Amino acid sequence: MFERFTKGAREVVQGAVGQAERAGAPGVAAEHMLLALLEREGSRASFALASLGLSGEHRESVRQAVAAARRRAGLSQAEADALAGLGIDVSEIVTRVEEVHGVGAMSGDRKDKGWWPGRRTFDRAAKQILETSLRTAVARGDRHIGDEHILLALTGRPGVPAEVLARHGVTHESLIRVLYGGGQAKAG
Repeated sequence: MFERFTKGAREVVQGAVGQAERAGAPGVAAEHMLLALLEREGSRASFALASLGLSGEHRESVRQAVAAARRRAGLSQAEADALAGLGIDVSEIVTRVEEVHGVGAMSGDRKDKGWWPGRRTFDRAAKQILETSLRTAVARGDRHIGDEHILLALTGRPGVPAEVLARHGVTHESLIRVLYGGGQAKAG
């Protein structure tokens, strides 16, 4: 599958591995792919994000929202709100766990765990994002998978990346309009 990835899409995947390594995560998650996309410049995905108002300080806000979700063991805000409706305070649980086990104990992003160097595995959600990016490219008639297809896949599947981006005005539908037309500038 990776032979169909453009150089930019491969850089996103490599960047996601780097994000996971820096965080001390046991594997690459969809959130790491989003963080890697935020670091890109001069690509179709970065153009689309900037066109939708996600640049500069807004990108930092996305990074903070992703970090907060990872601290909640990867629960989206919608999931935390649903648990709150059942009387379960996720923030309180996180606080108590971190008092005993240290900050980041629920995220799996612990630098003190002594992970060995080598290949990081992709979690189920990250694999699904890569598969969805392939399906998205094929459905659009594109021969190669670009970073824009990864971004579309992140917004098209439920989870933390889609939720965080939507709160910042980046939805699957808005990306389709910006990337492929429909009254707005097309990413070239």
